[in-house]
Amino acid sequence: MRVAVTGAGGRLGRALVEALEEAPFTGPLGPIAWRRPAFDLDTLTADAARVLLERDRPEVVVHSAAWTDVDACARDPGLAMRRNGEAAGILAAACAAHGCDLVLVSTNEVFDGTRTDGLGYRPLDPRHPANPYGASKAAGETQAEAAWGVVEEGRGIARLAIVRTSWLHGPPGNDFPAKIAAAALRARAAGEPLQVVGDEIGSPTYTRDVADAIVELLAEDALTDPGATRAIHHLVNAGRASRADWAREVLRVAGIDVPLQEVPGSTWSRASTPPRWGVLEPTPLPTGAPMRDWREAFADAVPALRRSLSTG
Repeated sequence: MRVAVTGAGGRLGRALVEALEEAPFTGPLGPIAWRRPAFDLDTLTADAARVLLERDRPEVVVHSAAWTDVDACARDPGLAMRRNGEAAGILAAACAAHGCDLVLVSTNEVFDGTRTDGLGYRPLDPRHPANPYGASKAAGETQAEAAWGVVEEGRGIARLAIVRTSWLHGPPGNDFPAKIAAAALRARAAGEPLQVVGDEIGSPTYTRDVADAIVELLAEDALTDPGATRAIHHLVNAGRASRADWAREVLRVAGIDVPLQEVPGSTWSRASTPPRWGVLEPTPLPTGAPMRDWREAFADAVPALRRSLSTG
């Protein structure tokens, strides 16, 4: 199976390339890594997408490239829509026309986070984003879905899978755990408590686990249900946590002794408004086994976190 990965230099893209290199179904040449400048969200056109598909002839494209700076998206929603919405639609239309399956990586922020029943968002729950980042990713989903409805008769052989995930962490660093650890060291040096948001709840998820789950879907040829043309998967580590819960775990494993003070998200002024309830209900993988608990997954990231602290 020839698999191309967009955003191959990003956090999830790197994990996907590594996981696919170990997958026997990609063959001796492994995955096809699409990075800038060959694949650029700012300059992607229908012709550019066609050229890439005709040159590399992938059977599946995993579209992990995205602009994920939520505050920057809020400051420039037009650019966010271009990078996360229109580019996804362009790529989806090209894949559909060329009979190439597409795995579109999306986010929990297509939901507004206002539900209060304690349940995670399910795949078919209505999309209702509350910020420009979520709106741009929701637009990418809907444009990708539309692409499968407009392909020419006899050409609709491609399939679409939307993979939503949340609160990603992992190499190369500069993620939530790394930022919390750095902030904790500063707070300790200043003799102050570490203030962390306590009213945002989500599913911390390790990029390598998401990558492995996507590879499992590809290996089982389970992008869609039999006979279906579309499917939505929620791939997150099990369990849920507030930002403060996650920060406590970071302090524990990093051995940083500093008081932690929970504060509401409104404590700081931000360009973006993240969903307070960002929990996704996981969908089953082909093996039937759920993705592991977020604490267990985070433990695998601890050695790299400790190394970064010792060299920082």
